[in-house]
Amino acid sequence: MKLLLLEDVPSLGYFGDVVVVKNGYARNYLLPQQLATLPSESKIKEIEAERAKRAEERVLMREALVKVCEKVNEASVTIEANANPGGHLYGSVAEADIAKALQDAGFEVKAKQVAMSGHITQLGEYHVSLKLAHDLKAKITVNVVAPGAAAKNAESKEKPEAPVAEGNE
Repeated sequence: MKLLLLEDVPSLGYFGDVVVVKNGYARNYLLPQQLATLPSESKIKEIEAERAKRAEERVLMREALVKVCEKVNEASVTIEANANPGGHLYGSVAEADIAKALQDAGFEVKAKQVAMSGHITQLGEYHVSLKLAHDLKAKITVNVVAPGAAAKNAESKEKPEAPVAEGNE
């Protein structure tokens, strides 16, 4: 069945595209959700200006995503989480937590762009992928530490320990 898309549909097409889909997909999803309609010459002409505008917006969005990808690639963030003495977290670190840490570090990343197979449940260093677009991916390092450990590490890096003088008191 041929349909005219009224919205961008992932893995199918963009606003204004005429696509061919199976009848069930059209009847059960695209048409009831008002994501598409039956194509006609008048409808195609009617949305042509909006289609060109949205195409320009996609190009600008793509350029912005490329910049974000270059900026965030190989970045590192530290997340503090409560854990038991064995290093197992009482909760877990999810995509939203990583996205918030990246946003706090000045990166424009959304939770849905963080690609993980499962949540982080142990203290340690993890390599996480970001999927900014279907062909734009970045890798970051996430350090999950116990509360206060990040501050201790920063202090030990900033101030070298003074040698301890041995003597009798």
